[in-house]
Amino acid sequence: MEIRPFRAYRFDAHVVGNVGDCIAPPYDVIDANQQRQLYEKNPYNIVRITRGKTTSCDDEQHNQYTRAAEYLTQWIQQGALKPDTREAIYGYVQDFEIDGVAFERLTFIALGKLEDFGQTVKPHEQVFAKPMLDRLNLKKATAARFGLVFMLYEDPQGVADRIIQKAAAQKPLLDFVDDQDVRHRLFAITARGEIEAIHQMMGDKSCIIADGHHRYTTGLTYWRQSGNPAAAYQMMAFTNLKQQGLVVLATHRVAGGINGFTPQTFLQKLQGKFDLVEFRFTAQDEDKAQARQKMLTEMKSLHEKDRVALGIYMADGAFRVAVLKDKQLMAVVAPERSEAWRTLDVSVLQKLVLEELLAIDEERMGNSDFVEYVKDVPNAIDGIISQIDAGTKQVALFTNPVKMRQLVAVTDAGERMPHKSTYFFPKMYTGLTIQKL
Repeated sequence: MEIRPFRAYRFDAHVVGNVGDCIAPPYDVIDANQQRQLYEKNPYNIVRITRGKTTSCDDEQHNQYTRAAEYLTQWIQQGALKPDTREAIYGYVQDFEIDGVAFERLTFIALGKLEDFGQTVKPHEQVFAKPMLDRLNLKKATAARFGLVFMLYEDPQGVADRIIQKAAAQKPLLDFVDDQDVRHRLFAITARGEIEAIHQMMGDKSCIIADGHHRYTTGLTYWRQSGNPAAAYQMMAFTNLKQQGLVVLATHRVAGGINGFTPQTFLQKLQGKFDLVEFRFTAQDEDKAQARQKMLTEMKSLHEKDRVALGIYMADGAFRVAVLKDKQLMAVVAPERSEAWRTLDVSVLQKLVLEELLAIDEERMGNSDFVEYVKDVPNAIDGIISQIDAGTKQVALFTNPVKMRQLVAVTDAGERMPHKSTYFFPKMYTGLTIQKL
């Protein structure tokens, strides 16, 4: 992977105030409520560009993309956004906790040369068409890149990690804590020797796209359509696979809009392919919480033994774990896929449950009326259960997180996982650095 330093546009505290109030999560995890909160947080919050509000009066001349371009131009003219005076690779450090355990993830931000998917750049999951059109429209309107493509590379020597740790001893360019208690710090790496060391280390590396498939794909499209030579290099965030701070969480599914669905008929269909472990509960909240925890514990135990185990909740007085009886069932429904792909929990969920038992096709999987994808953040499972209890969805399907070795095996086989297979925590935030083309 060819990488190079760049002069990022960054928010100037003298104009915007608290720069941390101008940064936002990636566009695709921002719901309407968080969008409103970010709008109110600071008039310069990047959400106005990356996930701008729409109105009933929008047309081809006036819409969220044209407004994004206007904001970008105004902010540069006002000095709210300024380019750095020197080219740099940026050290990005995230400190966070999961279940009381502290982690630190070290990342560097640089420009990476865009290439077709192959040996150098490997996607790991399928993408939806609608978000790609959205990101392409934004690039065309602004001639800029705002979000980070999250790339994984493998370096047992930890060359860049040591350089980032050294930079982290300096005063940060940015230091803020988000609403999930993740601390984000940004540092400039400008020494020519250190930039060259990272450049040489990355020269023979291949990378897996961890997050940002839509951004990468539209980056390729924009480069080819625009003919802009600067667009051949995309702003990316690179993290070493060998780090302890590289954490993957699960993404659960909540399904609805299924004609003729009842818990009884669904369970009958499941029993043909899965062994069911049931955890019943009474109307008491404490009893229900204990049953839920038993389901999650059983899922984790089976996952550690490399068994496929899916959690199920349908508001019928029980949590259940569905354990795949025979892995050869996947060879029947997906004979063209590799063994690595067929053994993924999310692959089993898609092929044997969503497609075969619930008759949800590929198009409906991209429609939130039928399938909603919920990242395993704190309180996410409570929210999922509330949806089922309220009757807004019919069945919750809980998954275990993909193991890193599974991700590598699937990408090495030249394949992609199903939609929304992984949730790398924490997210790479948007607005720390901006690439103006």
